[in-house]
Amino acid sequence: MKKLLLIMLSCMLLLTACGTKTKTTAGTGEGEQAAVTPQEEPEKNTEIYATIDVKDYGTIELVLYPDIAPETVENFVNLAESGFYDGLTFHRIMTGFMIQGGDPLGMGIGGSDHTIKGEFQANGFDNPLLHDRGVISMARGKDPNSASSQFFIVHEDSERNHMSLDGLYASFGKVVSGMEVVDAICETVVPVDDNGTVPADQQPVINSITIKK
Repeated sequence: MKKLLLIMLSCMLLLTACGTKTKTTAGTGEGEQAAVTPQEEPEKNTEIYATIDVKDYGTIELVLYPDIAPETVENFVNLAESGFYDGLTFHRIMTGFMIQGGDPLGMGIGGSDHTIKGEFQANGFDNPLLHDRGVISMARGKDPNSASSQFFIVHEDSERNHMSLDGLYASFGKVVSGMEVVDAICETVVPVDDNGTVPADQQPVINSITIKK
């Protein structure tokens, strides 16, 4: 029970915001859940797909939802198409919770040269996409508008995950194939602490993220 409480608290710590030395994370320090009403998947005007090629593991293909989080999707697509993510890593891995990557520093304290609005319910945006297994979402700092380049992919469905993420982070797509890659990363990479910290030389490398529209 003690270990479970420590894990739950660790999931609520903050990981990094761009341009600051504070960590942006897939967890929240607020301890509250925003009310989110799930709905059917949106009718997409344009289909956008992203393929994450992870060295030694394989590829993860995602569908992105610009109808749900337009600025978030645009930011992610622009970074991917510019080659920003090439050679970066998944620096934070928590089995049952998520894998987080996209930090140019590989420490959870870096980002790109700009930040974006947090397109989630607690920040005044109608974003009904729940953090189910395979959903991709933006990491951020305490500031709701501090998301930059770091993103995370939810590993498993759980009430804990929904309580700490739904309505509080900008979900913007989901995995359509390659969840076995996420599973393999969680199964083989061992973090050094309860917050999912992975040593630099053991962080899975993102060869590239390619976009197909």
